[in-house]
Amino acid sequence: MAENNDNKMSREEAGRKGGEATARTHDKEFYQEIGRKGGEATAESHDKEFYQEIGEKGGEARARQRQES
Repeated sequence: MAENNDNKMSREEAGRKGGEATARTHDKEFYQEIGRKGGEATAESHDKEFYQEIGEKGGEARARQRQES
């Protein structure tokens, strides 16, 4: 376990434990719903250019993966 000098749990460890606890108590539908809500919130706060930019970055990353294979 990653700990800091005060013997307190690190943020990384706390996040991991919280994520594991959430995974034990929620099902597939829960994750689908929060993903849908997050997607809607992102769509409301970003414009077409935002999606074009992340699409380009994704395409570039995928092209690099293919070249390394």
